Amino acid sequence: MPKAAAIPIIDISAEGVDELDIAKALVDAAASYGFVYIRNTGKDIAAEQVQSAFDISRKLFLETPIEEKQKCSIQKNNRGWSGMHTETLDPKTQRVGDFKEAFNFGPFTDGKPDQPLPSTLEADQATIAAFRASCSALCQRILWLFGVGLSADPPSFFTASHSDARPSGTILRLLYYPPPGDATTSSARADDVRAGAHSDYGSITLLFRLAGQAGLEVLTPENVWAPVPVVPPGTEADPAPPVLVNIGDLLSYWTNGLLRSTVHRVTFDGGSGGVNGESSTGPRYSIAFFCHPANDTKLEPVPSARVREFAGSLDSAKEGNPYAERKVLTATEHLQMRLEASYAKLYEKKD
Repeated sequence: MPKAAAIPIIDISAEGVDELDIAKALVDAAASYGFVYIRNTGKDIAAEQVQSAFDISRKLFLETPIEEKQKCSIQKNNRGWSGMHTETLDPKTQRVGDFKEAFNFGPFTDGKPDQPLPSTLEADQATIAAFRASCSALCQRILWLFGVGLSADPPSFFTASHSDARPSGTILRLLYYPPPGDATTSSARADDVRAGAHSDYGSITLLFRLAGQAGLEVLTPENVWAPVPVVPPGTEADPAPPVLVNIGDLLSYWTNGLLRSTVHRVTFDGGSGGVNGESSTGPRYSIAFFCHPANDTKLEPVPSARVREFAGSLDSAKEGNPYAERKVLTATEHLQMRLEASYAKLYEKKD
């Protein structure tokens, strides 16, 4: 039975704790693991907000007719609905595309989305917009702490590059993984996955999950796949499961590989029962907020003594992440490279 991943748990809003201590702990976790749990005690994002978002997700994937979702199919701006096998996160090894559905929300203006939505979600636009704004605010708090923990000059180095007022690749994504044996997954083979192995494209990702639903695995520094519990020990009494934060490619670029952009995937067996109380026999829902800097942000090294003195490099980081290399100059160039690999059929179409 695989051992669960050892990921630190940090309360970034803990009372009576010095901000610098929290920031340093966050940086150490990101450097060692690439993942960190942020305790969700309701101070950063209310449990009710998270629950409402999952209620909307069920309505979207289970109650919305396929014809309605198809009217909002994903476009090259990375917004909209993607059906089963539309996205292939690990095109080099996957036989077929991911066994999942997803819906990507871009920015909202005055509470209204800048994209088509199924009619079933018209009444939920304000709720989605508010949740997206809360996720953005939490990301700003985390990015500020990274700046403080790295002694960046100025500490606002990361937050200044992330703003809802500037065009970016930031996306709120609802995800649905049908259960094994469902009509849409009956063709799956033993070596197929719900979501292929990948690193995330942006700066940081917030991941919300439901207790009891297994599936997520991370690739450890020892090159072993380890399940990631939804509710790690010590958080059982919290109002909601902790928010799982992972480092994306761009934050790894900025820090010359000091912060790890860790490869992860979603499997059908959830680590062969490696987490007590979790199962992969039913459907799986998750919500991801992919935080990206402004499109024209140049991926220059962060002005930080710790980054400059870091003994590693992107070459060493690449051992666990094939995307940890400088192929691009700006945030939008990197995002474009990754999207074209994941949505090959979409980009094969003529303009």
